[in-house]
Amino acid sequence: MSRFRPVELHHASRLLNHGPTILITSYDDETKRRNVMAAAWSMPVEFEPPRIAIVVDKNAWSREIIERNGTFGIVVPGVAAANWTYAVGSISGREEDKFNAYGIPVINGPVLGLPVVEEKCLAWMECRLLPATAAASHYDTLFGEVVSAAADERAFVAGRWQFDDDKRNTLHHLGAGTFVASGKQIRVPLIDAQ
Repeated sequence: MSRFRPVELHHASRLLNHGPTILITSYDDETKRRNVMAAAWSMPVEFEPPRIAIVVDKNAWSREIIERNGTFGIVVPGVAAANWTYAVGSISGREEDKFNAYGIPVINGPVLGLPVVEEKCLAWMECRLLPATAAASHYDTLFGEVVSAAADERAFVAGRWQFDDDKRNTLHHLGAGTFVASGKQIRVPLIDAQ
């Protein structure tokens, strides 16, 4: 039974605002193939409607699929998915389905039908690609509007991450196959202005 619950879209930006390494998923209607890649650069850019930015190299097969189909998924892997995250970020999916190659179980997102992952992962989002501006066409940055989101109810509670279990921490890429996990939460009281 899935522990993932829908995330209110006005909280979707919080799934990425702490800078986790993500998996970007895509499905190509033309070839009927799916793909997954790892990315370290993503961020929320708007609250209402929720919009995010990801960086995908113009030469990557994922980029071709995303631009051709106008959709992409984002999965936030947990510490338990570190091996998958490193593996899918190290090879191209042009030749084979990386989900099958690494035994990554997939479900289809409820709105766009994109491949998303819940096992060993903490959250996912389905996004519609936003039209590129003239300036953006020169860069590797893509923008998307979040149309559905869900998160593990043990890790994302009442619209906030709860990193109190080592198994349910997000990954943060340091380079060359090295990651750190999200750390201990620190609550800071509001200080009155002087």
